[in-house]
Amino acid sequence: MAGLRFCANLNFMFLEAGSFLDRYRAAKAAGFAGVEGPFPPTDVSLEALKAVQKETGLKQILMNIALGELPAGQFGCAAIPGMEQEFQKNFENTIQYAKALGCSKIHIMAGKLEGPATKEHDATYLANLRAVAPILAQNNIIGVIEPINHYALPGYYLSCYDKAINILDAIGSSNLKLMFDIYHAQHIRGDLTNAINSLAPHIGHIQLAQVPGRNEPHSAGELNFRYILNVLATGSQYRDGWIGCEYRPAGGTVEGLTWLREYGYWQ
Repeated sequence: MAGLRFCANLNFMFLEAGSFLDRYRAAKAAGFAGVEGPFPPTDVSLEALKAVQKETGLKQILMNIALGELPAGQFGCAAIPGMEQEFQKNFENTIQYAKALGCSKIHIMAGKLEGPATKEHDATYLANLRAVAPILAQNNIIGVIEPINHYALPGYYLSCYDKAINILDAIGSSNLKLMFDIYHAQHIRGDLTNAINSLAPHIGHIQLAQVPGRNEPHSAGELNFRYILNVLATGSQYRDGWIGCEYRPAGGTVEGLTWLREYGYWQ
């Protein structure tokens, strides 16, 4: 199945390798050509990242926005009133890292709310995304926003695909796209074949994991990934090709990679 390429998510995979930098080396040794994941820990310098990238030859496909001095578990602040300066600071820091690593996608996280979303949250989110859209364009980087299901992350601001599309349409920037995580999409709306095909023009990145366990695609669960990946490869308009493996390995990360060969993507 030509066209689809898989990148290892270093927030979930190869944790047994130890340090953040050693996860890069483990991903390369396992056969990956690209990685995605969290913004680097504060004890990992940009120079160290550039060095391990040069050493491994891995492409940095996507990185999450920096969290800066946000409280643990906040998951961004793009939709949090009063934190606009912190958002801008974290965004600019992420742009610096992305440019240095040749990373063309940034996941712009909205943040968790204490109660229901208000018009003030909506206005803050829209204003922050509007403000960064031209910066993304100037640097040839795609910013992606991701609906996250309330089972996985209660209180997260963005948990609806219709709302995400309305926001993207309101801004109208080709440098702001949708992150379509199959795991979250199944929880939020299901009907995945139609979702993939109808949302494809908006999609800037795709991630996967089995439901409900969030393990490897071929593990027991609700989804037939052989079918879903075929839809992506042959029937959708998703042309980027990169799919992030944002799943929790049920055992060892390398031992769990048999699905890539089973589905015909690796030799």
